Amino acid sequence: MPVASDFSPSRPLNPWIVLGIPLLTALVLVLLELTDLDMAIARLFFDQATGEFIGRHSYFLEDILHDRAKQVVIGFGLLAIAGYGASFVLARLKPIRRELGCLVLALGLSTGFVTPLKAATAVQCPWSLSQFGGQETYSKLMEARPQTDKPGRCWPGGHAATGFALFALFFALRDRRPRLAKVALAAAFTLGTVFSIGRMLQGAHFFSHNVWTAVFCWLISLGCYYLVLYRRKAPAQEIAGAVATGN
Repeated sequence: MPVASDFSPSRPLNPWIVLGIPLLTALVLVLLELTDLDMAIARLFFDQATGEFIGRHSYFLEDILHDRAKQVVIGFGLLAIAGYGASFVLARLKPIRRELGCLVLALGLSTGFVTPLKAATAVQCPWSLSQFGGQETYSKLMEARPQTDKPGRCWPGGHAATGFALFALFFALRDRRPRLAKVALAAAFTLGTVFSIGRMLQGAHFFSHNVWTAVFCWLISLGCYYLVLYRRKAPAQEIAGAVATGN
């Protein structure tokens, strides 16, 4: 991210894209509650012969794709925090202090919202359900939870949030480095998707859990960007632009 003393107003946000797509996705997810899609997909990853999910004891999925990958993202977050703190001391970082602050805020909120929602919703993991060798009773997101001594902690997806939280990097780069921002967006989407599939193979989450997580992370990063970084044109610039175009 190059250092600059200031930059021009932000490129306009298209609400039909940045808000319309995630909200439409959320609506589709609500409608999917009327189907058994989550269970159907989960069954694809369940081995009836062994009575376990095919990735349940995978070293790669658990130790590399889950533990080590999470540590890398946490390390990135710590670097962002260090960079933000250093921007109060190092003149070179001062011009991008707002971007670093927005990045830290969005990363923190995109990962911090998960645990409280898990506790509030008490949704069971697939591997805990009687259909997949566990002892718990299945219930959809918007249904009442059956009585149990072990409430679930599986909605939304924590590991998916680790990847999709990097949507924050796209917004931090959007105004100064738009091309690099697109790369960051693709990387965040890819990483979140890979993390999601890995956990589904292990029986840790249903499909919808991860898609909900992506929606939340996107909206959180968008909100942080709009509040902290987004710069509208000044009235004088808007008038000048209207005159130049003949409107």
